[in-house]
Amino acid sequence: MRTADIHRNTAETQIDVTVNLDGTGIYTVSTGIGFFDHMIEQLSRHSLIDMDVKTVGDLHVDQHHTTEDTAIAIGEAVAKALGDKRGISRYGSVYSPMDETLTRVSLDISGRPWLVFKADFTVQRIGEWDAEMVEHFFHSFAQAAGITLHIENLYGSNNHHIVESCFKGLARALRQAVEIDPRKADAIPSTKGIL
Repeated sequence: MRTADIHRNTAETQIDVTVNLDGTGIYTVSTGIGFFDHMIEQLSRHSLIDMDVKTVGDLHVDQHHTTEDTAIAIGEAVAKALGDKRGISRYGSVYSPMDETLTRVSLDISGRPWLVFKADFTVQRIGEWDAEMVEHFFHSFAQAAGITLHIENLYGSNNHHIVESCFKGLARALRQAVEIDPRKADAIPSTKGIL
């Protein structure tokens, strides 16, 4: 089983994350930010990665530390569960529609973290989550997981739908990328021999 536990304790947040890459999308999520919880639930459900995420953060300050540190912990857990990445498909790419919205997500579990994020919001908050935290989540996750991640909202007008299509797109692309390729289950998917 490709599983990992991460415990991240700072002066700003206390976080416990468990992931199972070979799960069925079962989740328990509590960050103190309702819409953020909903997005992590979407990430788990549609990637089929079981996730247990418990975050207690300094929300009396703002949502930055809670969002960033949760993303880091989830990213570190995914990276740890992948181990040496032997046998993974490595790449994932999807178009993620949600009603009037369409988002393209492509990723490479490369060990070279990078984020390209193209989405605009017309509100400052979606639910109770600060809209500027959406990009920051993806950036922190990509850095911690060692993933090259491209997210581009092609069109859409409803801010909730735009964010949700980004998270569901990440989930489906991640599901593709972490799956074991039965044709090369014993090999690192790189000519370098390491990722």
